[in-house]
Amino acid sequence: MDVIQKYFSDFTDKQTEQFAALGDLYKEWNEMINVISRKDIDALYEKHVLHSLAIAAIVNFNNGAKVVDIGTGGGFPGIPLAIFFPEVEFLLVDSIGKKIKVVNAVKDAIGLKNVTAVHSRVEELKGKSFDFAVTRAVAPLAKLWGWINPYLKEGQNSEELANGLICLKGGNLENEIKESKLKVQAWAVSDIFEESFFEEKYVVYTPK
Repeated sequence: MDVIQKYFSDFTDKQTEQFAALGDLYKEWNEMINVISRKDIDALYEKHVLHSLAIAAIVNFNNGAKVVDIGTGGGFPGIPLAIFFPEVEFLLVDSIGKKIKVVNAVKDAIGLKNVTAVHSRVEELKGKSFDFAVTRAVAPLAKLWGWINPYLKEGQNSEELANGLICLKGGNLENEIKESKLKVQAWAVSDIFEESFFEEKYVVYTPK
């Protein structure tokens, strides 16, 4: 929890309680359903929660914005972002039902009212539309864009960025970006957070 407060301090008491509760909740659930690497569970706040909040360091979603988390797994980046932006509506999607079970249990335990979690593939979300999509290490950029582009609305429902896709990615992205043929902006997470874990990690953005 300290590593979160090192970079973000303007939380309400409720937000602080919600972030603080994540450690024990994920340890407990991870023993029943493995949603986080066992070697990473003790570094949950750095490797999962803070990493998710790299997106919040780049963009402030407007109140009322609709955000979908593609392939949320155990709830990352969606749950930390939903705590950070309590007036933004989040839909967390994963094709593996047991992961959505964990997401629902965690969000209910901390009283997260702005999250809906569904067991589905993103390409099956009929009749939905979103301002932004977020995702972490799910698929190549071109594939992600193919899935989500039909569901993204034109416009700008944030202070800094037009509506679009925001990905947390790692490693050398040059070929992936080139092959996607998309207009892309990228930020090094190591410029935001100083921990060595964030070297070669990036926030990658493509506008609608």
